[in-house]
Amino acid sequence: MKIVLIGSGNVATVLGRLIIKNGHTVTHVISPHIENAGILAEELKCTYSHCKQPIVPDCDLVILSVSDSGLDNIYANVKSWNKPVVHTSGSVSIEILKKYADVYGVLYPLQTLRKEMTTIPEIPFLVDGSTDEMYKFIDEFAKTLSPHVKRANDDERSKLHLAAVISSNFTNYMYKIAEQFCNDEGVDFAMLHPLILETAQRATLFSPADVQTGPAIRKDIQTLDKHLRLLNPYPKLRTTYLRITDSIMNP
Repeated sequence: MKIVLIGSGNVATVLGRLIIKNGHTVTHVISPHIENAGILAEELKCTYSHCKQPIVPDCDLVILSVSDSGLDNIYANVKSWNKPVVHTSGSVSIEILKKYADVYGVLYPLQTLRKEMTTIPEIPFLVDGSTDEMYKFIDEFAKTLSPHVKRANDDERSKLHLAAVISSNFTNYMYKIAEQFCNDEGVDFAMLHPLILETAQRATLFSPADVQTGPAIRKDIQTLDKHLRLLNPYPKLRTTYLRITDSIMNP
């Protein structure tokens, strides 16, 4: 399949690599950031242009991989191409594409993606289409990229996107503040790496509710009190600790 990518950031870059890896072709990259478009196009061995430059692309599908706010300003000439268009957002309605294409859909990669990745991780896709025929078209394409493909409407996709933010972005923030605490206190954050990996692995094998450990779930007041004394110099972190502890103790 021949693909035009609109966007040159993390999602567009990784999707472009995945598309090429699985035997498809990226024919053109379009971006408001022309330098980034050029870099990605060189890697994918295709042509590129600025989003304001009128073109008539050679493609079977247009993939919009821009920021959620950027979807409100989709490039005006997309409509004239008369091509199927999908966006890759977890939180934006499929209907935003209605005025830009006759047939449209969603191809949402439920994964944290960064262009610096040296290997492409396993990527589940949530897909949808404006018609049953368009859904089948996107579903078949997605299944060439991943064995994990599921249909999800706007409501289902938004809920899974929220769950993804909590389980990935929030968790990474906790790693960040734990690392900062270790650095400030002169202890080695790297000693926690095996624990981090084991906790993540366990969450994929069991319900997290069934494998919760730590002083809060045990209601170990003595240890909790000791931790709070250690956190006296860090009032913001102390507040975070108290709130999460309360949530664990009082679900």
